[in-house]
Amino acid sequence: MEKEMKNTSMASSGVMITTIRGAILLLALLVFLGNIMMWIIMPTDTYYNDWLLHILAHTSSTFFGIQGPIMLDFTFPILFIAVLGCVYLHLGKRNTIVTTRCKNNLKLMRRPMIVKGLGIVTVTEMVLFIMFIALCVWYFADYVRHWFNLVPQRAMQRGEKVWQTKWDRVAIVTGVTGNLCLTFLFYPVTRGSSILPMLGLTSEASIKYHIWLGNIAMGLFTTHGVLYIVYWIFTNRLSEMLKWGDHYVSNIAGEISLLCGLALWITTYPTIRRKMFELFFYTHYLYIFFIIFFILHIGIGFASIMLPGFYLFVIDRYLRFLQSREKVRLVCARVLPCDTVELNFSKSRGLNYNPTSTIFINVPTISKLQWHPFTITSNSNLEPETLSVVIKCEGSWTKKLYDIISSPPAIDRLQVSVEGPYGPASTHFLRHDMLVMISGGSGITPFISIIRELIFISSKLKCKTPKITLISVFKNSSHLSILDLLLPISNTPSNSCNLELQIEAYVTREKGHPKDKLRSPRTIWFKPNPFDKPISPTLGPNSWLWLGAIISSSFIIYLVLLGLFTQYVVYPIDQNTNTLYSYTKKGSMNMLFIWFSIVITASVAFLWNKKENAKEAKQVEDLEESVTSISSNSSFDHDDGELESLPLESIIKSTNVHYGQRPNLKRILLDIKESSVGALVSGPKKMREDVAAICSSGLADNLHFESISFTW
Repeated sequence: MEKEMKNTSMASSGVMITTIRGAILLLALLVFLGNIMMWIIMPTDTYYNDWLLHILAHTSSTFFGIQGPIMLDFTFPILFIAVLGCVYLHLGKRNTIVTTRCKNNLKLMRRPMIVKGLGIVTVTEMVLFIMFIALCVWYFADYVRHWFNLVPQRAMQRGEKVWQTKWDRVAIVTGVTGNLCLTFLFYPVTRGSSILPMLGLTSEASIKYHIWLGNIAMGLFTTHGVLYIVYWIFTNRLSEMLKWGDHYVSNIAGEISLLCGLALWITTYPTIRRKMFELFFYTHYLYIFFIIFFILHIGIGFASIMLPGFYLFVIDRYLRFLQSREKVRLVCARVLPCDTVELNFSKSRGLNYNPTSTIFINVPTISKLQWHPFTITSNSNLEPETLSVVIKCEGSWTKKLYDIISSPPAIDRLQVSVEGPYGPASTHFLRHDMLVMISGGSGITPFISIIRELIFISSKLKCKTPKITLISVFKNSSHLSILDLLLPISNTPSNSCNLELQIEAYVTREKGHPKDKLRSPRTIWFKPNPFDKPISPTLGPNSWLWLGAIISSSFIIYLVLLGLFTQYVVYPIDQNTNTLYSYTKKGSMNMLFIWFSIVITASVAFLWNKKENAKEAKQVEDLEESVTSISSNSSFDHDDGELESLPLESIIKSTNVHYGQRPNLKRILLDIKESSVGALVSGPKKMREDVAAICSSGLADNLHFESISFTW
């Protein structure tokens, strides 16, 4: 009876939390729609002749000036949504396993399509992209119409020809439209965002949106700059290029910002990015100067329109900086015969993450500035004190790392820092009857984390799990050793064989079974160091609430500082002199206030949680000490094949290896008869597009496509 009452109470609590989360999501949606409405109405005469005058009349306080209503319309709503998202995610973090089936009426919106220049996109993404382009076109066209009405009067004042003034107006509207793209540019690259997971997105999956927006923004900004240079040539005012307008638009600041943006833009070209990654990586830091001089160019008032996205990005970037200063504990590494290494880190039990999460790794002995993302293969439920990543030699950085670990003599410590983990707020693999995971090369790593999660669900939670078919394509047979990592070395449930797992491995460059026996993975143990700590959540177990507190409190501090500065410094000068307070000084002080507010609040939150993490870290270190001492006394370099033999038996029985051929993906997928099949693909672009084409062909209604890709 008591157990039934407890279950009933838990069910009621779950329903209440779901209701609250639904209300929060609805409120956030309404606020966002209101914000979009402001973007739509902004270029119109109604806004300038009615709304703006009404807003200014009711916000005439000297604490914020003209910047106040702009922040009220465009900055505050987005930050409010971000705080709502923190509460929404905190309430839902205990319910991360989604079992809801896909409704047929929504399946069409998730159907993939291949669009040249955009890659694989869903119908929903395409519709939203078209809507955004339509918003940009509307924004541009209505602004041009508005300014063209004033052209005759302005041309007379300037002593210009009408067509020259129209050219000037088109040039400025092009830049204003670019600001619209810049407003949304930073959301996809805010890794710890509370907005993206509220929409069911991750930063990794949203990088393509960042690329689209960046290309459009830089195209508009470049056109804006070129049009103005041509305009100055036509009007014999080329000297304008060398003017720093301290009380209006600063041309030099805009030119510096544009040059930084062009350097960024050019190095993002796929060929340059892939063949000269370090050039791309280091050049991307120019975004700091791009934003600084952009604000100095247009003034902080107008820049407040794009402020919220960048504000959230700065908070995330500073928290990442604080986490990256910590040196993490690397327990051991498993070296595979296919130029692949698995790194096993110590982690606190309070750090939880979902399958397909990623972590960014920095090894100072290779490069102090380079950070590389890798998929986490471990499961925080099966391996509560270990976090693992698999790294394959596919570039100079990974090759150096592999050589350091695998080359004798074996090192006893490797200094490593991390940022993350970052991943989806929930998983939805249980909604399907069957999962078909298709991987190419190192693309198998996210599927390792999914398989381990399903093992946990099946063995510990006693939930029914979908059937799994893993189709892995490798170049040669040595890469088959990656399959040894499907199950963890320890903590594998004895009944893991209950998982219905079928593995079809394809070796494309070999015709038959290799004569030489493959070498077993080799484990290298590292000595503990008192300065290395287990990976812990940056803001503790209640990280979303802490993030919400940082966003809200830092913005309040910023407003207080800005209000005092405007009231007692800017306002007296504007009222008592014939000139306005310097735009450059005002923009610089605003950036200083923002940075100060974020640093103070984020540092306090980080240091508070660091103390709590230190207590758990001490417990983890004490537990590890005995295990590591046994390993280190015996050897730092030994064969662990015996440790893995037992769990691998259940996998070997369900593994088929095909030599000298590639899988017929169309036949395999179309032959599956289950009512709901999740077709997950991770690998080369061609493989992803082939699977997307099959799922979108309409030949099978039971296929649900999902691309897991970290290459862009």
